[in-house]
Amino acid sequence: MICRRPACYGRRVSNLDGLARTTLAVLGREYMLFGHLLNRAALPHVHMQVGPEAREAVAIEEWMGASPIYTRRMQRLLGFAGSGVGTIFKGFQLDVGFPHQYMDVGYDLGSEQRGFFWLQRCGALLEVEQYGEAAVRSMCHAIEDPTFDATAVATNPLARCRPIHRPPRTPADRVPHCRWEVFIDADAEPIQEADITRRVKPSRLAAVEFPSPPGDASGGLDDYRGPFDPNFRLELLSRAALVGVCREFLVQNHLLIRALMLSVADRAGDDVARRIASAQWIGAGAVAAGRLRRALAIDGDGMAAILAVLALHPSFVPEYARVGVAPASDTRGRLWIEDGDAFHEGDPYSWYALLDTLPHPALDAMVQAVNPRARCVPATPSGRERFAWEIVLDTSAEPAEAPPEALMVAASTTAAFAFSAPR
Repeated sequence: MICRRPACYGRRVSNLDGLARTTLAVLGREYMLFGHLLNRAALPHVHMQVGPEAREAVAIEEWMGASPIYTRRMQRLLGFAGSGVGTIFKGFQLDVGFPHQYMDVGYDLGSEQRGFFWLQRCGALLEVEQYGEAAVRSMCHAIEDPTFDATAVATNPLARCRPIHRPPRTPADRVPHCRWEVFIDADAEPIQEADITRRVKPSRLAAVEFPSPPGDASGGLDDYRGPFDPNFRLELLSRAALVGVCREFLVQNHLLIRALMLSVADRAGDDVARRIASAQWIGAGAVAAGRLRRALAIDGDGMAAILAVLALHPSFVPEYARVGVAPASDTRGRLWIEDGDAFHEGDPYSWYALLDTLPHPALDAMVQAVNPRARCVPATPSGRERFAWEIVLDTSAEPAEAPPEALMVAASTTAAFAFSAPR
């Protein structure tokens, strides 16, 4: 078991430095999957409120706006700069778009000029196949074509990703689900950075810097400067490297949120973007809270368990949003967010911009995923705090019903996906 005592949370949320390598690897996989929970929580609302054509366009811009930025950030963190296919493949292995196991990806690096990857199992495909061929073509053709290229050209503008085969599957049980070729085309016209990427890039989130985590003697790779490893997994990294990678996964997810909100606002205005982002936070936040509790084997459903989940929840990006938790008693705790970069973007395109002095349903949904008798009550900020909430656990109250936004995400095969322990 990983996290059984209140000591697994401190005053500052997302303080990963003290966690063991095994815990960090588990957390990293959950943070990667969160990127797909974000889509399950937002895109149906885009479809219903803005339209089916907008849903497809927003999905494309969401990933194109974020992935080139976070791909370069991960390259800098782990030191695998380069312009070849091996560098592109390393980026895929550390991209929330490709959660390990959920997306069972195989690689064949023929040379730095050409290689292949395939999905033996694609969790995203298994999610959408139930909705018919049109949904599959939307994801596997319309959305993947530009977004795969956008991720590859973050390494080399002459890189191209082209399908060898892809769904709809013929026969229906075809494995692997798809196969792609990645190559450097020296004669191609360089792909230019998308407008949505240029708009996301100047954000404070895109430039957030983290302190270097302390090292230890627990072993593992401190970087990924060596040869491309087709069998790479998070457990191969050192504890310090895993701290950095987990932080970067949080940035990746919140860059996706930012790009999605910008794209929705372009089509339907800021109010609709805020409404959809709020539904996204409620749905993905609640499901992630439940998943973290199970993945980290957090005992019970009392205040210690609630705060332990909040302390590592992917809603919060350390340094960018300085968030803290503290217990007051067995039935009361405190959550706060200090003033910082998250509140100085100059625009409304983040979850933090949704907060005010009123109760927020996403925070309630997150704590109620641990205990349905809990709620977050706005409190008076003190010192450098921008917002504060008292977490109240009323054991005599009627259990709150799960909000429809959370039920929609919880019904997905993505929410139900269970990681197995790597060999």
